[in-house]
Amino acid sequence: MRRPFRAPPPTKEGPRTNKEIRVREVQLINAEGDNLGPTPTEEALSMAVEQGLDLVEIAPNSQPPVCKILDYGRYKYQAQKKAAEARKKQKIVEIKEIKMRPNIDTHDYEVKMKNMLRFFDDGDKVKVTLRFRGREMAHQDLGMKLLLKVKAETADIAKVESHPKLEGRQMMMVLAPISR
Repeated sequence: MRRPFRAPPPTKEGPRTNKEIRVREVQLINAEGDNLGPTPTEEALSMAVEQGLDLVEIAPNSQPPVCKILDYGRYKYQAQKKAAEARKKQKIVEIKEIKMRPNIDTHDYEVKMKNMLRFFDDGDKVKVTLRFRGREMAHQDLGMKLLLKVKAETADIAKVESHPKLEGRQMMMVLAPISR
């Protein structure tokens, strides 16, 4: 594949290996993990080839750079597995939305609260949206009372991230689970 005109050469990911190490002397660590001290790079490279392994630069910024004799393919594979394990363990926090009206019925309210508790158990944040229609705008105090009731009922498992505020015809509040 041809590179476009004046394109920079492709940059290599990961540490420098074997012939890419262009310093005169390196701090050498052998395959067993023993520190052999400062060694000329050519000698370190010949030791690695002799053992059928690679010379890999571990700490390039130290003086002299630290290099280790190891199997580079295996090293890359283990680093890849470690990164995949870290990705698997991390939790992406989603913001779930619960929509209500100011004159919500008790059973409907209980169902919404049950869903909200389930979201908190999953570790997600919940955005409670209260929608006013028509003349309900004249009774914003009812909406505020409802949101304060939600806040009071979830006080032991969730904290208020953004307090109730009116934006147009909607009143919103964001709750986040308390990490234990």
